[in-house]
Amino acid sequence: MRSSRLFWAVMLVGFGFALLANNLGIITVNIWRFFWPVFLIGLGVWFLIGTATGTGDVEMVEGSVDLDDSESASIVVKHGAGKLELTGIAEPGKLVSGNFASGLDARVSKTGNKLNVVLQPQHYSFPDVFFPGNWIGGKGLSWEFGLSNELPLDLVFEVGAVDAHLDLTALLVKNISLQTGASSTNLKLPAAAGTTYLKVEAGAASIDIQVPEGVAARVETSAGLASINVDQTRFPKQGGVYQSVDYEKAENKVDIRIETGVSSIEIH
Repeated sequence: MRSSRLFWAVMLVGFGFALLANNLGIITVNIWRFFWPVFLIGLGVWFLIGTATGTGDVEMVEGSVDLDDSESASIVVKHGAGKLELTGIAEPGKLVSGNFASGLDARVSKTGNKLNVVLQPQHYSFPDVFFPGNWIGGKGLSWEFGLSNELPLDLVFEVGAVDAHLDLTALLVKNISLQTGASSTNLKLPAAAGTTYLKVEAGAASIDIQVPEGVAARVETSAGLASINVDQTRFPKQGGVYQSVDYEKAENKVDIRIETGVSSIEIH
């Protein structure tokens, strides 16, 4: 058994025994109060172990997807643990281009003039989303890539324990779905894409969302124990919604909806 799976198996079995003891009355404290702290501590410990025991550099492989005369595109990015850098513009004639640790599995289909693409690591599997120990060589997956700014995009990010920097400033993104676990994400929204819709579903994450100057925003939140900080000098609160004064008339604007549990989120 790989050491990563063993580590998380021990964590899960230990927590299961604690729940059983709680249900039998052997332990009288509320176990669920300690779930997220214990999970985050375990995650941090495994990050340290993964960094310390990595087997060395991982080969970066060039990967790309052609535009193929498409008029729009839908892109799903599936990434387990490591580093995710979306740096802006792809090479001419490409929908996607960049460098990917140990290669890229790009699954492409077309519906009319719309290109549908799923980007995932080679040998991608279910545990890679949830168990950050499944890092290639213990160092994690490192992706550095760009997307085309020549056509409207719908983007879905399904990520695990990542350090993500997503710069969409120059892209024509219409819809963004960010689904993330225990991650750190910096997201720069489009500057001139008309109306953009962003939905964030996060677990124990730290997310920084930057709205470019000149872009209006509307923000709705549904949060458990999350800390959500919105710049109210730009987006004053009206009832339960944060909204730019000129939102309805703005040429470029973003509609942001946040659903989160235990997260820290900044919107500015």
